Amino acid sequence: MLKYEQWMIQYGRVYKNNAEKDSRFKIFKENAERIEAFNDAANQPYKLGINSFADLTNEEFRAARNGLKIPFCEPKITSFRYENVTAVPTTMDWRTKGAVTPIKDQGQCGSCWPFSAIAATEGITKLSTGKLISLSEQELVDCDRKSEDQGCEGGYMEDAFEFIVKNKGITTETIYPYKAADRKCNTKKESAHVADIKGYEKVPKYNEKALLNAVANQPISVSIDASDFSFQFYTSGVFTGTCGTELDHGVTAVGYGKAEDVLNIG
Repeated sequence: MLKYEQWMIQYGRVYKNNAEKDSRFKIFKENAERIEAFNDAANQPYKLGINSFADLTNEEFRAARNGLKIPFCEPKITSFRYENVTAVPTTMDWRTKGAVTPIKDQGQCGSCWPFSAIAATEGITKLSTGKLISLSEQELVDCDRKSEDQGCEGGYMEDAFEFIVKNKGITTETIYPYKAADRKCNTKKESAHVADIKGYEKVPKYNEKALLNAVANQPISVSIDASDFSFQFYTSGVFTGTCGTELDHGVTAVGYGKAEDVLNIG
């Protein structure tokens, strides 16, 4: 219980009554024991750790954070500019090349989709203009409400790109800061465009070579299955856990190699 009390202080957790506190402690204890058992196992290339999600079941965590909503009928985009790339670097890390902003936190909002799309847009803006600008996820949460995109209730990165194209740009994080909540679209802030894209392309499905070619040239918005327990408590190392096919989370691939994680997870 002492460890739990210390965790509550660290993360500012307050419960409405003792019954809720006790029920959350049970979840916390089960998660802590599972994390310890995983880390004690031999030859694990990555580690898990207690974090702010330790009092949530995996189902609750997925419901709050994994907001990817892929439409039943995806738009068909056939062009892929890196199709004929034949040589790529053995490793790539766009963070060290100044094309990735510091890690952001989506909070208790199913807004992985704008974080993924914005990170890719920030990257290509840096590569095309030489300027790394932190762009606004909140603008997409508030103002992009067509098709699958429903703010904290989830959305789709391709729809976010479509919004930026049709809106003729997007504003900065400073002008339109992130609130981790659905709010009314601020059209005045939305109109203060600082970066834009003319379109987007899709990496061919089930093609690791195509993805490698793409990430060798720019940060890429990708969909993953983040339902596994390990994603909830991942701390460090090269993730080799369960790789499912039920895509439920948007992230950004910012490099590749064998030394460390390559996903900038929102």
